[in-house]
Amino acid sequence: MNIIKKLENGERIDKHEAYSLYELDLFTLGKFAFKQRVKRFGKKVFFNINRHINPTNICADICKFCAFSAHRKNPNPYKMSHEEILQIVGNSVKNGVKEVHIVSAHNVQSGWEWYLEIFKKIKEQYPQIHIKALTAAEIDFLSRSCGFSYEEVIDKMIEYGVDSMPGGGAEIFDEDIRKRICNGKVSSENWLKIHQIWHEHGRQSNATMLFGHIESREHRIDHMLRIRDLQDKTNGFNAFIPLVYQTQNNYLKDIKFLGSSEILKTIAIARLLLDNVAHIKAYWATSTLNLAMIAQEFGADDLDGTIEKESIQSAAGANSANGTNLKTFCELIRSSGFLPVERDSLYNEIKIY
Repeated sequence: MNIIKKLENGERIDKHEAYSLYELDLFTLGKFAFKQRVKRFGKKVFFNINRHINPTNICADICKFCAFSAHRKNPNPYKMSHEEILQIVGNSVKNGVKEVHIVSAHNVQSGWEWYLEIFKKIKEQYPQIHIKALTAAEIDFLSRSCGFSYEEVIDKMIEYGVDSMPGGGAEIFDEDIRKRICNGKVSSENWLKIHQIWHEHGRQSNATMLFGHIESREHRIDHMLRIRDLQDKTNGFNAFIPLVYQTQNNYLKDIKFLGSSEILKTIAIARLLLDNVAHIKAYWATSTLNLAMIAQEFGADDLDGTIEKESIQSAAGANSANGTNLKTFCELIRSSGFLPVERDSLYNEIKIY
């Protein structure tokens, strides 16, 4: 097969060939993806010491896959004050956290000041903390609800202290699928546009893909190729994060959790297709720690972080509500034959354990 020769030579896979990658068996994909991973990073497995904060679950959008936002299946709406958020950050700093990852629902009861001024307050008290915040979906929401352009929201983010953007809100880029699972949310075109603007401001971000629901394999390939195309233009993505869909407490019916083989195939294909994105993250909060560790042999090189507390995926059934700890991370990585490497939010190495 021509595609095998390309994989052996480390050549770029074109769009037509990309759609045939899933036809290869798991271990063939894994062999080539692991080869690329080792070429880039050896046996290093990256993670950071971070804290996820979700300041509100009151949301104007009704995404069918979401179990986090306040609706009939989650009748417990909340909105944190800035003082509550600062208290969480302060406690996390005492625990050694170096990044806060702040993602909220789209709360029409809150003005842009509530969303943005907390970042300035965090930076004033903890200037050393890296703030990763506001997905492209949140930026689109603030633009529409407050009358700002995307550029104006991004300028305010930088002014108020946001250091990098998370990759959330991408879901699946195919617009027909988006109409069925997240109608009214940021479009795929605008998600990519927002990240391009952020990159053009000299800033970096991540990209995600939610898979394992009603999308097809072809939709996943299309999604990855759109990320690759933008990365060719901007080189602003740090990492690609395939998020495994969680099946509980939402409105997508009769969807079974993906098998490990399909998850690992998708991660391996991401490593092979995204030759211009440095890092592939196996986000343990959606795949379990053990499978995320196995994914390091199928092209992934990152596990995300200790998280400390996680609300979005755990609301849909993931076993990630209380994060994990540094000792567990390091023991799991070492026992799997890899090297634990603590990184900062932009993948500068801090410490090898």
